[in-house]
Amino acid sequence: MSMHAYDGATAEVSMETFRVVAPGLWTTVQDLGRPGCQRFGVPVGGALDTFALEAANRLVGNEPGAAALEITWLGPRLRVLADTLLAVAGADVPWEINGREAPLWQAVAVRKDDEIRFFPPRRGARAYVAVRGGVAVPAVMGSRSTFVRGGFGGLHGRPLRAGDVISSFRADGRGAGGAGEARARDGLRLPEELRRFGLPQPVRVLAGPQDDLFAPLAMERLLGATFRVSSQADRMGCRLHGPRLPYRTDVTQFVTDGTAPGSIQVPGDGRPIVLLADRQTSGGYPKIATVISADLDFLAQAWAGDRVTFRSVSLEEAHRIRRRRRALLDAVARFTETVSAPTN
Repeated sequence: MSMHAYDGATAEVSMETFRVVAPGLWTTVQDLGRPGCQRFGVPVGGALDTFALEAANRLVGNEPGAAALEITWLGPRLRVLADTLLAVAGADVPWEINGREAPLWQAVAVRKDDEIRFFPPRRGARAYVAVRGGVAVPAVMGSRSTFVRGGFGGLHGRPLRAGDVISSFRADGRGAGGAGEARARDGLRLPEELRRFGLPQPVRVLAGPQDDLFAPLAMERLLGATFRVSSQADRMGCRLHGPRLPYRTDVTQFVTDGTAPGSIQVPGDGRPIVLLADRQTSGGYPKIATVISADLDFLAQAWAGDRVTFRSVSLEEAHRIRRRRRALLDAVARFTETVSAPTN
């Protein structure tokens, strides 16, 4: 066993849990990110689909922001090194344990020497693999999330490689119910009505903050046209193909300012980019609109060629949608908290 610092406060015992046989396309360790560091040029980062991350963690009895694996398109092959409990949520990703298909949105027990394999998704782009206790990597600036461009966080600041060993914290060491609760959770399945998945159309936006720098035609096109996700989309931004969004005036003197998650930045070529978790903290291109926070999970599931449309909403409606999303996560928490360790 090895020791890791947990949240920079207490020492936690961890155990080697998986060996990476094949890493998949782009598999990283992610949690809810590192807010408060943007003044240093460090983005919040973290999981792109935070709803799926929180739901998967809740199913296995973790805190909602525990570190998990974010898999993109093609997931890894893993050899289990110690008995544990998993949950996979997010994209509709087929996955197998020893060649037998396993369920999504459900806590599933795996045993030492099992082999886990993930396949390309039927729908969506990213799924989250939560392991009982959370993935055990050191916290950097208060988060275990991988920031690949910065080369820190997660497992050595990079995506997984073949031969890597992934450890998890011992849940019983944190008083989380231990093996008894893990056994009780095996098979716990989130009902359909408590799941949130897909790319519903249209994606909702608030105008601005620099919509006044664009020609009226630009906003008409943004809200009236269909865009396609570019093959260049990544964790930094969702690049879109579609009609160009022209500026009203020359913006070469536009002053660089801060960026928010969901900002729709428009470079000089007129092609919009929705900025995501690993975005730069400031940018020199005008931002015509901003995707509301509640819809960013959906954009995380967009893949090259997927269709995206936009609709403008008021700030009040955006707040109502945000509250509904929070209420759904609260319902997930209540459902999963009903499971506890058997009493003697």
